[in-house]
Amino acid sequence: MMKIAVTGKGGVGKTTVAAILARLYADEGMRVLAADVDPDANLGLALGFPEEMVDSITPVSKMKDLINERAGVTSQGIVKYFRMTPKVDDIPDLFAKTYNGVKLLVMGTVDVAGAGCVCPEHVVLKRLLSHLTLQDDDVVIMDMEAGLEHLGRGTAENMENFIVVIEPGARSVQTYKRVKELATDLGVKHVQVVANKIRTPEDEEYVRSKIPPEDLLGFVHYSSDIIDADRQGSSPYDYDKHAVEEVRAIKKKLEEGS
Repeated sequence: MMKIAVTGKGGVGKTTVAAILARLYADEGMRVLAADVDPDANLGLALGFPEEMVDSITPVSKMKDLINERAGVTSQGIVKYFRMTPKVDDIPDLFAKTYNGVKLLVMGTVDVAGAGCVCPEHVVLKRLLSHLTLQDDDVVIMDMEAGLEHLGRGTAENMENFIVVIEPGARSVQTYKRVKELATDLGVKHVQVVANKIRTPEDEEYVRSKIPPEDLLGFVHYSSDIIDADRQGSSPYDYDKHAVEEVRAIKKKLEEGS
C-alpha cells in the first residue's frame, strides 16, 4: 500500500493535491488514512468533511492526558518512567474520523525549535508518524508542512514517496530543492514534484526548465472551481472534475514509478 507525504510551502495547494489523492484511492475501494500534519490544519474540509465534524476533532498533540499517560508522565508533569517508544498503534482507530471513505487523523504540532526536544508531545507524535508509515493495510497520505523537522530517519525512510507541490516560481522551486536534499539525507528514495496553479504554456515551460524530467509527476492547472470549493468549505474533488483527472494521471505516474 502506498505511503505518500505531500509537502510544499504555504499557499501552493498541497492540501488540495493530498485531498484529491485520498479521495481517488478511497473511490477505488482502498482503505485510506489521511494524516493532517500541517499546523494550519484544513485537510478535513478539503476531503469534504462537514465543518461541524472538523470542528469536533481534537488534534492528537492537544490530548494532554493521553499523551502524558502514554509517555509515562503524571498530570502534574512529573516523570514516572519516561517512555521513548510509547504505545500508539490504537490511536488511529480511537480518534480518527471517517467520511467519504477516508479516515482522517489530525496530528497537531509541537514547537520543536530545540533540536533535542524530548517533550511527551514530541515523542508521541514522532512515534505515531513512524507507526503510520508501517500500516500494511492502508494507503497513508500525509499532508505535511514545508519543513521536515518533524520527521526522523525512522519515519522518513519508510515513506515511499515525497510529493513537493510547487507553483511556477523561484521560491517554490527553492522549496523543492531544500526538501529533496533533506529527504534524501533521511533515506527517502522518491522525491517528486506536482506543479500546481499552472495558467499558461509559459508556466509549464518554466517548471520543465527547473525540475528534472524524472522528478516531475505532472501539472494541475489553475481553477476557479477549486477556489469556489474553498469558499464553500467543500472538497475540490466534488467541484472540479478536470483537476481530479489531472491528479488521477499524476497518481498513475506515481504508482508506475514506485
